[in-house]
Amino acid sequence: MSNLISVPKNGSLAKSNLDFPTWSNWIDSFFGSDLPSVFTSNFSTGITVPKVNIRETADAYWVEMAVPGMKKSDFQIDLDNQQLSISTEVKQEEECKEDNYTHREFGYASFRRSFTLPDSIEEEKIKATYNDGILVIHLPKKEEARQKPARTIKIS
Repeated sequence: MSNLISVPKNGSLAKSNLDFPTWSNWIDSFFGSDLPSVFTSNFSTGITVPKVNIRETADAYWVEMAVPGMKKSDFQIDLDNQQLSISTEVKQEEECKEDNYTHREFGYASFRRSFTLPDSIEEEKIKATYNDGILVIHLPKKEEARQKPARTIKIS
């Protein structure tokens, strides 16, 4: 990338000490800036891909996902060929009628996160819980993969 020449947006290679705003710079700065929330508040009704924490203990892995506002029944958790997939799809339709005014909104939100599990997981013992907006999946390790406590070996 260091071999490339940086070309200004107006296409000119001439150097100038004056930095006159061009039409394209003005358009870029206007549309590139954050719009006030009054313009964006109703445009995005879906949810973003939730962040995930994965931690390992001596006998298990724990997958924790923050997904507030959902119900247990909204989640689909699948395991296929060591691929753990967590997904949801929520459709919402709301209609409000008052006098001569009808207001109708549709909402749709979905996400899918997938993780490849190591061979050391006991697939039959995987459990999931959902409490206070946090989805927790417990992935126990097989006995042979569990970390053994340190021990002292006596010399005979």
